[in-house]
Amino acid sequence: MLTREANLRLAQVGPGTPGGNLLRRYWYPVATEAELQQEPVLAVKLLGENLALYRSPNGELGLVAERCPHRGASMVYGIPEEGGLRCPYHGWKFSDEGTCLEQPAEPEDSTFKHRVRIPAYPVQSMGGLIWAYLGPAPAPLLPKFDLFVREDITREIGITVLPCNWVQMMENSLDPVHLEYLHGMLTNYTLKKEGKPPSAVVKHHLKIGFDVWEHGISKRRLLEGQPEDSDDWTRGHPILFPNILAVGDESCPEFQIRVPMDDTTTRYYWYNTHPLAPGAEVQKTSDIPIWENPYQHENGRLVVETVNGQDMMAFLTQGAISLREAERLGTSDKGVILFRSVMFEQMEKVARGEDPLGVIRDPAKDVMISIPRENKAHYVVGGFIAADDENMPAAIKKEFTGTIR
Repeated sequence: MLTREANLRLAQVGPGTPGGNLLRRYWYPVATEAELQQEPVLAVKLLGENLALYRSPNGELGLVAERCPHRGASMVYGIPEEGGLRCPYHGWKFSDEGTCLEQPAEPEDSTFKHRVRIPAYPVQSMGGLIWAYLGPAPAPLLPKFDLFVREDITREIGITVLPCNWVQMMENSLDPVHLEYLHGMLTNYTLKKEGKPPSAVVKHHLKIGFDVWEHGISKRRLLEGQPEDSDDWTRGHPILFPNILAVGDESCPEFQIRVPMDDTTTRYYWYNTHPLAPGAEVQKTSDIPIWENPYQHENGRLVVETVNGQDMMAFLTQGAISLREAERLGTSDKGVILFRSVMFEQMEKVARGEDPLGVIRDPAKDVMISIPRENKAHYVVGGFIAADDENMPAAIKKEFTGTIR
């Protein structure tokens, strides 16, 4: 368990907090290209800050504080122009670097605008997502992880905003054994209540392992019946520090990106990919389909009929911020303990003025970063788990919809 103080240190993401200072050393997706195409100015929230994301008529991106420093009107309703964003209230115009360019109601010879700034942050587009960096200059490079830059795949992006802290999601990713019960036995129990036969093949974990590597932590598992040289054990699948889970095999790889909006709200992206069909044109990033991944039924009950829903139930029922001071951890929780340890270690590195784990500044290391994955994953059929045996029926493979965590 953690003390209450340590728990808050782990969970808080706002400016000036140890966790917030660490998280501000990384880039985060704050919107999709498709969303910004529909509306050129969007309200976004990241690491406790309310911001206005915009695209100017000539295609330039900008990200500034939502509140205009003049009278406090929202820049989300501002007018995007070449060179910046104009406040809708009195027309003050700000550049993408936060400098005040125009104050229409002030005298022409006034120097007032030179003494006014608005918080502004670097922003880039990659893989159909709009990425932002809220940390100190100079900004590190935006990591070109393979799925964001490959041209031989098609993509679709699921989005959910969850009312809980982001760390609960990452701890779940460092907890292999929940597969047996959350995605195995709960799945079969849910089907039984509906009068349906079981679909999940529940296999016990013989051992689990974790390795800290250049970009994060690799999670490995060995299940009953698997040989020691299986991909699950020799490769596993990695967590890209601090907030991305890489899952899926080489045929349908996926990223899950957990973006801390504030201490108790997280924007969750499912970045799903499939092989590009032979002869098909390369997918335009602005054409990537966007879908909503619900976590709740109309009657208010949480979704547990799908793998994604099961995970979200586990996140949400811990509370807005998990009470780690009341938990009792066992030996199977060593991945969770490792993640917390790495988080605290990286906070200390940032406090010493050092770059934390995974930050890239050398362009030679940021051409396209290939992520190691299993050659074969556990298949999810109709939202449920099926065995990954070599003799899996063709009908099941055809209905493949995702992978387990």
